[in-house]
Amino acid sequence: MVFMSQKRMSDRRSQLRRASFIIATYRVKEGEFRDIIKNISAGGLSIRTKRTIATGQPITLTFPLFNFEQMVKVSGKVVRTEPGGFAVEFDTPIKAITKESSLQEIIHELDRK
Repeated sequence: MVFMSQKRMSDRRSQLRRASFIIATYRVKEGEFRDIIKNISAGGLSIRTKRTIATGQPITLTFPLFNFEQMVKVSGKVVRTEPGGFAVEFDTPIKAITKESSLQEIIHELDRK
């Protein structure tokens, strides 16, 4: 399987992605799982996992974004799989992070006290 270079993939993205370390719960046809969001933008995210998740299927995700007390629930489609994870495109962008300045406020599991 041939993968696009990181440069070519970033050229295709319409929104800035931010590295993250957020635990998400997600539901796909294979079941419900918890794994780590490794990067996120207003329009999608990438999950780090050892599971094999089929491309093209719908997905629903729940995770904290700006604080641990408020959870975000989004739906989308698995658009790419690769060794070590998969990428999701949201059905509707997350409006709260459409501006670049908002990306600085995303929480991380490492920040949990």
